Amino acid sequence: MAQHTILLVDDEKEIIDLLEIYLKNEGFRLLRAANGLEALSILQKEEVDLVVLDIMMPKMDGIEACLKIREQKNMPIIMLSAKSQDMDKILGLSTGADDYVSKPFNPLELIARIKSQLRRYTRLNVALPNKDHEIEVDELTINTLTHEVKVDGREVRLTPREFAILELLARHRGTVWSIEKIYESVWKEAYLDSDNTVMVHIRKIREKIEVNPRKPKFIKTVWGVGYKVE
Repeated sequence: MAQHTILLVDDEKEIIDLLEIYLKNEGFRLLRAANGLEALSILQKEEVDLVVLDIMMPKMDGIEACLKIREQKNMPIIMLSAKSQDMDKILGLSTGADDYVSKPFNPLELIARIKSQLRRYTRLNVALPNKDHEIEVDELTINTLTHEVKVDGREVRLTPREFAILELLARHRGTVWSIEKIYESVWKEAYLDSDNTVMVHIRKIREKIEVNPRKPKFIKTVWGVGYKVE
């Protein structure tokens, strides 16, 4: 298991020293800061998995620090404060904190909360396969990296021009593209009114991807306007 890095931000050195002992015993890597400004500086240089942030500190308090951290970072933040009133808790959580612990606290309880937040954050941010290069329209799948097209798992072979037209329409699903705009986007040259190249390519694509090219499911004709993928 990868070692998690915790940033402890508190101007009370005794509290930091105590937490450092407990957290190091749990296998965490610790970074320390005495105020919000120091914490922001550390976060610019270090990869941090969770921040334990005191509210009452000199130079920059925890509320302001939390707001600034949330402008750039998404790691869990646990607020610490001697204040226990509900409004203080609400203020801390409304600035972007994930949890709130009132002083004095049991270090073992804080560790349990740290572990809980890290589990939750890790579960919600599990790396998923990057599918930015895949366009899916029902049973139709277009892979823009490998230039593969599949319909219901069956591979379909398209020419580069056919692929470019299909990708264009599928990437802008629901948008009607005129023959002129399709031609200029794919062929990168001016369209001539008498040119029926696009219509020929659309017919060939339909023959390859449609179950019934006469009643197409994927590439629809919008009469008098152009074509679209729904």
